[in-house]
Amino acid sequence: MIILGIDPGTATTGFGVVETVPRLKWIDHGTIETPKDMPAHERLLLLEQGLTQLFKKYKPELVCVEKLYFFKNLKTALPVSEARGVVLLLAAKNKVILEELTPLQAKMAVTGYGKAEKKQVQYMVQQILKLDNLPSPDDAADALALAIAISNVSFRASS
Repeated sequence: MIILGIDPGTATTGFGVVETVPRLKWIDHGTIETPKDMPAHERLLLLEQGLTQLFKKYKPELVCVEKLYFFKNLKTALPVSEARGVVLLLAAKNKVILEELTPLQAKMAVTGYGKAEKKQVQYMVQQILKLDNLPSPDDAADALALAIAISNVSFRASS
């Protein structure tokens, strides 16, 4: 199974792609970035175009997107919600299973501690996927953590 993890944002959206068969392995990770001086609707269009390319290239069977469950700043929460909407729409259009996990759930799954620091998440993602280097930037590492976490949930549910 190919899993696409997505850490949504308007400025930077992280993605991570893993395969679960025959074993969990890394395929790709990175970010989709949009210019800060561009109007919001155009940024969302760029995000949609970038994500559409990922869907076409990797043909994921499952998409896991970070769930917005808590926010400190409404000014940043709204654009993240808009970016999440693009992800939800593309999952529906592509008829892909969609799962949502909170950052706490993803961190718990990869580090064993829901309040782990970014470097701890990066390190554990590196170890789990046997990568030569720490995955970066943070948004991409978080997306890989989502993909890893949901792969574990999926395996538990199917056993």
